[in-house]
Amino acid sequence: MDVSGRRAYAAGMTTGRIRAIPGIAAADADSDVEARCELSVIIPLHNEEDNVEPLWAELREVLDAAGCDYEVIFVDDGSTDRTLQRLRAAVGGHPRVTIIELRRNFGQTAAMAAGFDHAVGRVAVPMDGDMQNDPRDIPALLARLDEPPGYDVVSGWRRDRKDRALSRRLPSRLANWIIGYATGVRIHDYGCTLKAYRREVLRDVHLYSEMHRFLPALARWEGARVTEMVVHHRPRTRGQSKYGLKRTFSVLLDLVTVKFLGGYVTKPLYFFGKLAVWAFGLAAAVLAVAILQRFAIIGDEPLHLNRNVLVLLASLLAIMGAQMLAVGVVADLIARTYFESQRRPTYRVRRIERCGRTVRSGEPAREAV
Repeated sequence: MDVSGRRAYAAGMTTGRIRAIPGIAAADADSDVEARCELSVIIPLHNEEDNVEPLWAELREVLDAAGCDYEVIFVDDGSTDRTLQRLRAAVGGHPRVTIIELRRNFGQTAAMAAGFDHAVGRVAVPMDGDMQNDPRDIPALLARLDEPPGYDVVSGWRRDRKDRALSRRLPSRLANWIIGYATGVRIHDYGCTLKAYRREVLRDVHLYSEMHRFLPALARWEGARVTEMVVHHRPRTRGQSKYGLKRTFSVLLDLVTVKFLGGYVTKPLYFFGKLAVWAFGLAAAVLAVAILQRFAIIGDEPLHLNRNVLVLLASLLAIMGAQMLAVGVVADLIARTYFESQRRPTYRVRRIERCGRTVRSGEPAREAV
């Protein structure tokens, strides 16, 4: 089944309506995994040949014992070892397993996006393929979603993290504090891959760069209820870690993008307008100092304006302020074009009730009947 077909099934299951997809065989459309899937477990893999077999065995045991209808999506992110071959041998064509092979190594965010695009479950749970996440936490994550008042995202918190203190845990704590402060969504562990998402909160979220770690913040800005729970974290016993301090800089740059998307994507003029106000304010202050110097109120003797470098600085700041305003107006027009051309609402509806019953849940208001 192609991506569009699986998305259509996912949309149908979210609203409780399973509808036929043109061009898809009836046998495919009626398959148990497609029609009744409650859970999609998404696992990006890159050079994890020693982990895929024990991971699949443990995951299958846990999910079969949980008694839910599930699918497992393995995304091979351009592995150069025998990960793909050993994975195929391990799953043996299992009907609940989908294997996505990417053409090259695109990175964890792209691999997760591929998994989300092909998932059909009502709940999506990504996890790492290095055996450090514990599959036995998945049922607890699902139970946490249904606790009052009902959550849309449950983020795992590796409180007892089994990684190196200086190179992994300390930078992670600092990054989590910065991300929480900047986004206003304060959770302890943005870097933990093991999370549970209701599919409707991922519908309008698009992942680029290293932005998978910001998914709880992006979901909160879409109106999702976000919480967290402590999960187990195990030491890596096979393979090598793909993470290090070199990712810190890219994460901070992505944070700037996320902050802009969360606070100003529908009103960019406010963002650039604030910069313009600061520029004009500084220009006025610098010019005031230059005028005071002209009349010797500041300094020992008068300093003519045409010889004062502060006048040039004030002019540059004023020009920058005017440019910021112009950029803000253009950005505002682009934002309006983006939302109006795609008929994207600037709000999200959780539920619509009429006559005491729910008529639509998790759908954009423009589709309401």
